[in-house]
Formats: sequence, C-alpha cells, structure tokens
Amino acid sequence: MGAGLTGLWTAHELLKRDPGLRVTLLEKNIAGFGASGRNGGWCSALFPASTAALEQRHGREPALAMRRAMVSTVDEVGAAAAAAGIDCDYVRGGTIVFARSGTQWRAAQHEVERARGYGVDALELWGADRVSARDARGAVYDPACARVQPAALVRGLARTVERQGAVIHEQTAVDSWRQGSVTTDRGTVRARHIISALEGYGATIAQSRRRILPLYSLMVATQPLDDEVWQSMGIAHGQTFSDGRHLVIYGQRTADNRIAFGGRGARYHWGSAIRDEYDRVDRVFAHLVATLHDLFPQLPPLEVEHAWGGPLGVPRDWHASVLYDAATGLGSAGGYVGDGLSTTNLAGRTLADLITGRDTELTRLPWVGHRSPSWEPEPWRFMGANAGLIAMTAADGEERATGRGSIIARAMSGLIGH
Repeated sequence: MGAGLTGLWTAHELLKRDPGLRVTLLEKNIAGFGASGRNGGWCSALFPASTAALEQRHGREPALAMRRAMVSTVDEVGAAAAAAGIDCDYVRGGTIVFARSGTQWRAAQHEVERARGYGVDALELWGADRVSARDARGAVYDPACARVQPAALVRGLARTVERQGAVIHEQTAVDSWRQGSVTTDRGTVRARHIISALEGYGATIAQSRRRILPLYSLMVATQPLDDEVWQSMGIAHGQTFSDGRHLVIYGQRTADNRIAFGGRGARYHWGSAIRDEYDRVDRVFAHLVATLHDLFPQLPPLEVEHAWGGPLGVPRDWHASVLYDAATGLGSAGGYVGDGLSTTNLAGRTLADLITGRDTELTRLPWVGHRSPSWEPEPWRFMGANAGLIAMTAADGEERATGRGSIIARAMSGLIGH
C-alpha cells in the first residue's frame, strides 16, 4: 500500500529474490507522488534517532549495526539505480554542515569526537579556511551522502518494478486493511502479505491516523548559477549542505547548477490534514530565499523558478521502524522524519527478507519490531506539533542572543530522538 520508495524498493527486492511472485502496489495518486519524489535529494546515512539515542534504547552493538547499515545503504542506492539503468543524477559527494557561531562550532567538535568514539561514521572537522558560508567557524563534512534527483529515482524505480512483473494500480485509494485483504475505492485486493508503505499519508486513514504525524517541509529551486558562483560558495557537484541551526534547512547543487533548497517551518494542520494548498506557503518560500542570501551573501539575485512542498512522516518518538508479523502477513515501514531517501531502500531489503522468511543481519537490526507510541488526540497533537516548530525557532534565537547552547533545545532533545 503506497507506491513511494518504500513500496517500490520492497517490490523490487522481493522480485529479485523470487521473480515468480505476484506483487501489486496500490497508490492513491501516481507512483512517487509524495515525499519520495519531492524531497531534498539527500541520499544520506542519517537516521531520525541519533546513535546515542539508539545506544540508550537498544544497546551499543545494535546501535552500531544500525549505523553500519545506514552508511552502506548510501552506496547500495547508487549501485541499485545504476544496475537498473536509472539516471537520477546520483553523485556521492558528501554533505557539509556549516558551524556559523561559537555554539554551533562547539557542537560540531563534539559531534565529530562522539562519532570517532563509535568508529563507524567517517566525519571530518573542517576549519574556517575550507568553507565560504557567512560567519562560518568551520564545518562537519560527512562523506556518506550522495546528491540525487528524487523524482527521477522514484519514477525510474516504478518503471523497473513494472518490468520485473509488478502491477501498480495508480488512482486507487486504500480505505482499510486487515489480514488477507485491502479495501480500496475501486474494490478489494486479497493477498497473503500486506505492507503499509504510506508514510505521512497514513495519517489520512482511520486505522493509522495516530501512528504518524504529517509535517510539512517546503523547497525552492533557483535559476542555474554560473560555475564561478558555485566555486565562491565552496559547493562541488554531488555535495549537499546545511548548517547547525535547530530548525532544519537542507540544500544541494543540482546537476544543472541550480540551488535546490528547503527547510521546515510550515505549520502542522489540524487533524493531520493533507491538502494540495498546504504545499505552497509564500511566507516560507520567501524565508528560504532570505536564508540562502544570509548563508551565502556572495550570491547574485535569485530567481525562484520552482517552489513546492509536501508532508513527511513523523512517529511519536522520532524513531523509524520496520514491522512484520509472519502469522498475519501484515507489515509496515516508515517514520523516516525526512531521512527516507536512503532509509527506504534499507526498509525494502529488510521487508523482503522478513516476508521470505530469511534470518539475516538486516532482520536483526534494532529498528525491526520497534513500535512507536501513538500520537495524542487533538487538540494536544496540534498544540504539541506546532509548539515544537516554535521551540526550534526560539532555540536558534536563544543561541544567537546568548552565545551558549540553547536551554530550549536541550529540553526538546528527548522528544525528537536526540
């Protein structure tokens, strides 16, 4: 259920293991319509819960196994796309997270030191001489990230699974499901194995409404920029970039030299509502452009040639999961909190192993079987989600004003998997 990257990777992996399987994907809109085709194009090793949080919950070795799986998945996506002949502008150039204040620089140093202690992530601490962002004291460079054109990836993967023999029923809305059957607006589908791959859109269906919260993230794409401008910014092809603020931003240099840039800040809507008009918020688009000029004052005037947005899926504990019950054949994967471009591939491979009854390193990862608590009913969900956005904005303001780590951010860290 859902023909985004989770559903498509799962179908692809199942059919690789057994080409004789009958696999059907049910999609309310078109394949890749949701976050899978509209994200920031970071194929990264990021997982919503930090390594420290995973260690605290699951133990050190399971946490390290999760990190190793995420890092290797960055290369796995590139290899799988190449093997399928999918041209999605995949270039593994790493990501640069600028530290633009004393507080962010201290946090960057701590992050790199902590990563060295775990011995999995190959983070590098760059000095100010290697970065060109305004006020940057330095940056954290993570080589485990690739630039991707997400729509090209998801549409190419949809064509691939159809060539493998899967059937994608677009314009088919799922109403409910239970063991052995799925009810849609076009009839009933019967199946031994039923996987929910709805991500944020699961909030629109009664039986999964409180399992996931749809949080909007918006993006802009500028006109193509000259190579000299990119050189002055210090961003090479294949690289993605961000900074150390709490209210997340993310950018990439596209294959045709545009800046594709996005961030949080759009509010959560009452009752987990998802509507097309929520994809476009002029105030947020204008803020994104202003943020780019603040980050890189050397930029010329920017023309926004494309602007869009959409919901991503947030579980109550900000911990992604893979679930499968062999007795009922029911399973699910999701809760990526915006870090799903690579994580969906790992989920698809893991689900394929679980469905086919294999005991592998993937099926023993700590996110398998993890169950996040349900979100509170309204109005508490509405107040809490939007208070979180306000808190992250306030935390950034607090750090600018005091020059110290934010008390607000520390108070919130336990609620967002850090």
